[in-house]
Amino acid sequence: MTDVTITADQLRTRLAGGAPPVLLDVRWQLGDDRGHEQYRDGHIPGAIYVDLNTDLASPAGPQDGRHPLPDIAALQEAARRWGIDADSTVVAYDDNGNQAAARAWWLLRWAGLTDVVLLDGGLRSWRDAGFDIVAGEETASSQGTVQLAAEHLSTVDVDGVATAEGILLDARAGERYRGENEPIDPRAGHIPGALSAPTADNLDSDGRFRSPEELRARFAALGVEPGTPTAVYCGSGVTAAHQIAALAIAGVDATLYPGSWSQWSSDPDRPAATGAEPG
Repeated sequence: MTDVTITADQLRTRLAGGAPPVLLDVRWQLGDDRGHEQYRDGHIPGAIYVDLNTDLASPAGPQDGRHPLPDIAALQEAARRWGIDADSTVVAYDDNGNQAAARAWWLLRWAGLTDVVLLDGGLRSWRDAGFDIVAGEETASSQGTVQLAAEHLSTVDVDGVATAEGILLDARAGERYRGENEPIDPRAGHIPGALSAPTADNLDSDGRFRSPEELRARFAALGVEPGTPTAVYCGSGVTAAHQIAALAIAGVDATLYPGSWSQWSSDPDRPAATGAEPG
């Protein structure tokens, strides 16, 4: 896999060059719908706002979860609206350690783009470097021409995740895994057999990804090594993409379960485990 991240200094240099990357602002957090408003208040110059709920997902439903993968034709239309061509470099960021932006990173790679990276540290790293922020709305200077096709990255469905061999990682916060708190989905708990691996632990205190060595050690402690069959889920397939990015930095390829807990917990016939043990 190619590089997963780019630094603020590197991005600034690329934006000033002859072929600047397409820059996507993917601000979104569970329970907070102010992402577009926050973008308009201030974003990296040239960034285009991406709505995670409508651009990076199909409509929600209990059979498919809260953020089903979008129809490939709709994703292609959005990508062209953002100005993406087949040879474009795409940089995605948010203001929460890339836990939402990773959805765009994963999804565009799933759709066939190879040169897609995350701004390490997100908007915070850009601000900390003292670089300019602008307000208002921006659009692409020209319509893109990219052609997308699905399934360049692996996924597993609700039936497959129930019987898959290897390791299943739950990327949600520990209290949701244990069933102590469930703010949005039908039932509390986790998929039996899954290991707790909260996405937030992929990041350092500055909101940047931990080093490859630290991430390799983190996942090795969970039994995940390069070559280990590994699948990841979260609440709705968003922060699980961040886990897959962290695994990629550690040298591990992983599979996304897009429906995640929002789909699994909607089916009363699917078992749920609670507590700190996999079950």
